[in-house]
Amino acid sequence: MFVAIRNAPKDYAWGSHTAIAEFRGVEPSGSPEAELWLGAHAGSPAEVVQAEAAGAADLVELIAANPALALGPRHAREGARLPFLLKVLAAARPLSLQAHPTPDQARIGFGREEAEGVPIDAFDRNYKDPFAKPELIVAVSERFEALSGFRPSEEVRGVVETLRAADAASAEPQPGALDLLGSRLDAPDGLRESVAWLLVDGRGGDSGEAAWLIERVTALAASEEARSSAYAASFRTVLDLADEYPGDPGIVISLLLNRVTLRRGEALFLDAGNIHAYLSGLGIELMAASDNVLRGGLTPKHIDVPELLEVLDFRPIAPPLLAPIEAASGILEYRPPVPDFTLVRVEGADAAARVTLTGPAIVLAEGDAVEVAGAHGSISIARGEAAFVSPDEASLSFAGSGIAWVATAPASAA
Repeated sequence: MFVAIRNAPKDYAWGSHTAIAEFRGVEPSGSPEAELWLGAHAGSPAEVVQAEAAGAADLVELIAANPALALGPRHAREGARLPFLLKVLAAARPLSLQAHPTPDQARIGFGREEAEGVPIDAFDRNYKDPFAKPELIVAVSERFEALSGFRPSEEVRGVVETLRAADAASAEPQPGALDLLGSRLDAPDGLRESVAWLLVDGRGGDSGEAAWLIERVTALAASEEARSSAYAASFRTVLDLADEYPGDPGIVISLLLNRVTLRRGEALFLDAGNIHAYLSGLGIELMAASDNVLRGGLTPKHIDVPELLEVLDFRPIAPPLLAPIEAASGILEYRPPVPDFTLVRVEGADAAARVTLTGPAIVLAEGDAVEVAGAHGSISIARGEAAFVSPDEASLSFAGSGIAWVATAPASAA
């Protein structure tokens, strides 16, 4: 079964006015366009293009009408839900610092808030569903900028030493501000203590000690010492964040995180507990079908500091890049170690090359049209358009000059 689907882009304030429209080959709407959702998530299910013929208005209804056909036996048994959500994401301004829970944390947190009677749309609701939300982002633009995970401890020390050198060279040194951070970072659980202090004290106004540190770090980020250091990109990010969110604790927290630049085709995999923020660029994002987000700054939205601290993984890591595997000529597979999704990129594949389906799939065309054929049917997908594919199509072949992005579910749990 091939079913053409569509959706309207989300107009979040951080979105680009042009990038998603260019990807789709349509005129810009005049509003920011941040995310194009292609899936069956209740927050914005994809519409069925030929609803009358399909007997369903959207993908939720289509799946509910025949879960075994739409999802295959395994996923029909496991909750009868599409396990992933595919998005086109376009950031012109930084997104909030955020992290996502483990499966157990999501299940327990959702159950607790349900028992407490917290409305699902309440401002202070943390868990919208009982599911984890690992995610993958692949750069489509030539550059995609992000923060992801706590950086190695030697880099954190290098950042602080650079700030100290810049402070000492300034007209009016204020070493006490940096001492406030340094003493906390030197504690046994230094990253956790530092983040907790910044989020609690730094959100209390402009009179606290953390506010002094945020102000001082922002000023030092513009210094020659910072601009010429090995961490120049991180300090430029500080200045960008300060322009968008002056006085926000996330400005200093950003210096504790890996500053990542993805080139086109490069990917990040963000597992549970990874604190991250997308800064700019156009990407294909694939995630588990969940809306559980714990925020940690750079936002006017709710921040639950104790819950965030429980979710965050404070272990320093290198940037969590995920290299694709060349499954065949023209076919690259991004395989994160999760049971929810796999992403495949197909461009110029040989006619004999095929993508085997082990679950339901969504195919999105980039750049030009693609022709997709399976065991029982076929479909032509124009630039920027998408189709849902049921697993009984077995394997897919491709033709045309466009790029096909195929989101699907792996055969079994990782």
